[in-house]
Amino acid sequence: MPGNDHGLTRLRIALTTFFALDGFVFAGWVVRIPAIKEQTGASASTLGLALLCVSAGAVVTMMLTGRLCRRFGSHPVTVVCAVLLSLTVALPPLTHSVTALGAVLLLFGAAYGGINVAFNSAAVDLVTALRRPVMPSFHAAFSLGGMVGAGLGALVAGSLSPTRHLLGLTLVGLLVTALAGPTLLRRKPPSPPERMPSDVRAPRRTGARTRGLVLVFGLIALCTAYGEGALADWGALHLEQDLHASPGVAAVGYSCFALAMTVGRLTGTALLERLGRTRTVIAGGTTAAAGMLVGSLANSLWAALLGFAVAGLGLANLFPVAVERAGALAGPSGVATASTLGYGGMLLGPPAIGFMADWFSLPTALTSVAVLAGIAAVIGFATRGVAER
Repeated sequence: MPGNDHGLTRLRIALTTFFALDGFVFAGWVVRIPAIKEQTGASASTLGLALLCVSAGAVVTMMLTGRLCRRFGSHPVTVVCAVLLSLTVALPPLTHSVTALGAVLLLFGAAYGGINVAFNSAAVDLVTALRRPVMPSFHAAFSLGGMVGAGLGALVAGSLSPTRHLLGLTLVGLLVTALAGPTLLRRKPPSPPERMPSDVRAPRRTGARTRGLVLVFGLIALCTAYGEGALADWGALHLEQDLHASPGVAAVGYSCFALAMTVGRLTGTALLERLGRTRTVIAGGTTAAAGMLVGSLANSLWAALLGFAVAGLGLANLFPVAVERAGALAGPSGVATASTLGYGGMLLGPPAIGFMADWFSLPTALTSVAVLAGIAAVIGFATRGVAER
């Protein structure tokens, strides 16, 4: 029906806005970490512990949010978490000790983890109702929001204090939530076209086989996020230390990866419609593995940059497909499980690369990203029957 199509379009725009807001706020916080470190007098190790509170808050809240979404609906939970995210991002500059910083980052991480599960759950329902594989477009909005947030943060870092900058993010977040939130609050998550109205709230089956498949798709998310975390923390150092790039050129390495991932997600819907989920995962994992082998082992700076970009293109759509499939199988609980595993991969990547770099070398350690991307491709092939349902 035309009216229903219009409603789904408005819902898609609202959800896309929240994905972009999440990336924007998180990137804005990240670029002010050095200033917060100086303000709190934290050492590198104590700052690391404080930053771990973001991860701890997110992981703990992700599983709880799945239950909240089942009880109250993913749309209200998304709006509430967006408000909490916007408010808590202003707290770090108000702290003057590492202990206080860790406490507020625990709250910030909880809001960040909560909104990620909630809007991914809402997106899974919308993807099913639209009958189009548009999940990558939401994650592209997150990537674009992050690029804008980081770019704006870099521009204002010299003129605005962290307090004013992050308070500005709070105001932007609350304004965006006030504009986009009513669309979510007015509409329940759409049901698939083939469902009868009486079946709208029927729970998905969560037997042992379904839970096992959700874990499998969560492993794909983990393999993808491992690469993102590894390249974010170690890519520039590899270019500077092993290929003798200047600091400015080395910083371009992650930019190439992030930009390629954004482009890959913007074109992800068309790719999924053309290839299907299985071939997209297999092709993406294989492409990422090849790109990272070049990026980590090449002796040429430009070959390494090209390898990073190819890896970004390959990894771009693996996480969205994995989360969408997990959500289709088990609802918000499936999204929570896959997201938690994916976030765990992002946490695992940087320290794992560090240990392997000490044992072997940094280029060798970075090849683990290629190995996990290859594993994601193998998992995609092994689950080819389930992935297309």
